Formats: sequence, structure tokens, C-alpha cells
Amino acid sequence: MNPDSTQKPDRLPPRDLPRRRSGRHRNPLSFDSWVGTPTLVLAIPGTADPGGYGQQVVDLVRAYRPEVAIRFGYTEGDEHPLTEALAGLETGEGRGIRAVVVPLVSASHPATLHAINTTVSATGVSARVTEGLGPHPMLAEVLHLRLAEGGFVRADRMRLISVVAATGSMADGVVVGSVGGADAVSSAGVTAVLLAARLGITVLPVDLEDQAHLDEVFGQMRSAGSVRTVLAPSIIGTEYPMSAVEDVARRYGARVCAPLGAHSTLAKIAALRYAEVLNALGIEQPPTLDELPAPVGSRHRPES
Repeated sequence: MNPDSTQKPDRLPPRDLPRRRSGRHRNPLSFDSWVGTPTLVLAIPGTADPGGYGQQVVDLVRAYRPEVAIRFGYTEGDEHPLTEALAGLETGEGRGIRAVVVPLVSASHPATLHAINTTVSATGVSARVTEGLGPHPMLAEVLHLRLAEGGFVRADRMRLISVVAATGSMADGVVVGSVGGADAVSSAGVTAVLLAARLGITVLPVDLEDQAHLDEVFGQMRSAGSVRTVLAPSIIGTEYPMSAVEDVARRYGARVCAPLGAHSTLAKIAALRYAEVLNALGIEQPPTLDELPAPVGSRHRPES
């Protein structure tokens, strides 16, 4: 028992402030931040969509990084371009990295990454471009949700023993679609393995832009006995038209679920990419007292 509480029972016990965990068990989202932390710029492939996808993702990422300035920009088009998001972040004398650019792609997408690097170089901004959101285990979680929203799979994970018979709408096989070439297919393969473990059905990755690969994968699904195949596009949704995904599904007699889109899990991965860059760079010197903003509030009123 605290001795202060016995001697002065009318006083509240002292409050112990939480300590930030350090070392190997440190929160991966944490980093050593202060005034002057680089701006987080979300680079979205393609052109702006009517649904306001960029602002949706910014709002979701802000939940994980409320202390960081967050902007977004599209790699194509005149509405909310990436050049506008990078404006005002040019390298200044004595200033270090000004921005961390996170590409909102689920896997390696050469066209998008080339457009981002070209824009960053042209604007002269001192920025670091991170990897895309995938491969990452949490992408399987989001795809599982999209499949469940379409009524194709159970919302929870597969049970060892189930007394509920599968309905005619439930999928008996899933094809994880990707765009971006071999690296993107490899990333989708990781998602497919994790998704298969969740659902207990056959799940295979495919390149949506490779006709021969599409024929091969959907042929494998038919050979495996799948008659209710669902195409799950492991894409954000702006880097590849959904109309093309739906055309592929119709061609092979499959159904299709929604793309990854805007989701808090994707926002968390984006925040992780940002933290990884800052932790890798390390912090050389904290700001001086002169660089810190003046405190405000009744406790810090200037002396008269």
C-alpha cells in the first residue's frame, strides 16, 4: 500500500504513467518522432475516382499516424496529382528527408512505381519511396472480408468440424488475381496460401494480364473439381479497371468479388511502411529548444 494514501486518505494515489515498450517487442508502428517529422504521401495509381478513394485512405491512415501530416496524390490525371501532393516539400538548406511516399499497390507494379519515382525526381523533393503494401499477411484478411461481403465464403475462419452445409452460392475455389508481372503473381501466391488456410478450399494466384496463365489456372481449378470458382482481385482497384476483371470472370464462368479498396487494414500496412523507413533512417539529433514550438495553455502564460 502506498504510504501517502494512509497518511492522507483524502488524496488520490499517484498515477503511474505508462512506459513505451522498447526492444524486440516494441510496437512496429512506433518510431522516434518530433517536430519536423516527414510528411506521409500516399501515391495512388491511376486517376482520381468519383468515390473519393484518396481521402478515404487518408482518414484511415490518420487513425494510426495522427501526429503526421498526410497527403495523397494520383499518378495520372489532372485531379489531385502526385505533383500537387509533393508541392512545398522541396529540399531546403539544412533540411533532411521531407517526405515518405507510400505506393498504394498490393504488389510490385512497375508502371506505378516508375511514375512515382519519375515524379519525385522531377519535383526535387527529398523523399523516400517505400515498397508497396504487399506481400503482407494482412492482405489475405482483407480479401477474406471482400469474399464474405459477396456471400461467397463464411465470414469467420474455416472450422475443423462444420454442421452447416455449404449453399449453392458458397465458393469451392478462389483465384487471386494480380497485375504487375511475375513479382505481383509471387505476392498473390503468398496471399493465396494464407487464404486457403483460412477457408479450407483451393486457392490459386493468377496474372490477370496474361492470357496463357489465365487458361492454365482456371483449367487447374476445373481439374480440381471446382464448379463455383470466385475471382478475388488482389488489387487496390485504381491500377486496373474492374470492368476488365469482370470480363475475365465471365469468360471462365466465374463470379467476382470487390477489390481490396479502402480498408483500415490496408491503412495500417501503409503506416507500417512509413514507420519502417523512419526506423531504418534513424534519428541523428533531436531538435534544439529554439526549434520546438512555444508551449501553450494556462500553465505557460507569459510573465507580466
